[in-house]
Amino acid sequence: MTQKRLLLIHSHYGTPSGLFQAAVSQGVGQVVRERDLTREHFDQASGLITTTHLDQLGFPVWSDAVQALLNRGGRWFFNGHILRELIPGLGIYQPIVRAKRSDLVLTALNPHPIFEGVDLKGLEENNGVAGFYGRGHNPLPAGATPVTGVGPNRFPLDWEWKLPSGGKMFSHAGNDLGAGMSGVNPTQELIGPRVIAWTLGDLG
Repeated sequence: MTQKRLLLIHSHYGTPSGLFQAAVSQGVGQVVRERDLTREHFDQASGLITTTHLDQLGFPVWSDAVQALLNRGGRWFFNGHILRELIPGLGIYQPIVRAKRSDLVLTALNPHPIFEGVDLKGLEENNGVAGFYGRGHNPLPAGATPVTGVGPNRFPLDWEWKLPSGGKMFSHAGNDLGAGMSGVNPTQELIGPRVIAWTLGDLG
């Protein structure tokens, strides 16, 4: 049986995130600088994680490769704001304009294994400042399930989309989930390993 492997796209200078390093240490991740990507990287992967630093002007050249990964049942964990229709069905990020503190309250909309037992209240602030988790949402594709809502309108900041092909995409419209969060929430350490497991197809 072929081992499942994650393609971890490193889109900025400096050291890859702790999440990426954890996947590599587990023997399930390959970190590739975005400028060094080839079609073979996508063809050999069963899952993909991209960061908020993804170059969305250049990345559409790989849209067919991403779609092929999803078509064979792979998964894509997307962090950040969708600014281009990177694959068919995606909508453009919608920010909360002039957000007040009440606009940044998080609400669980549907259960998801990544967040099981996680205190969302503790994710609302980072070192006493609200909004790091997210200040808007990537619109729900048709058939997607909202996971975490933000603000009184409960805009879908987190969602999961099962494509007709059988692949799945998870969208987190904020800073990289499981990679750089800090603060008082004692359950935050659960999220990173679960992001890896979900993208491998071992969770949910």
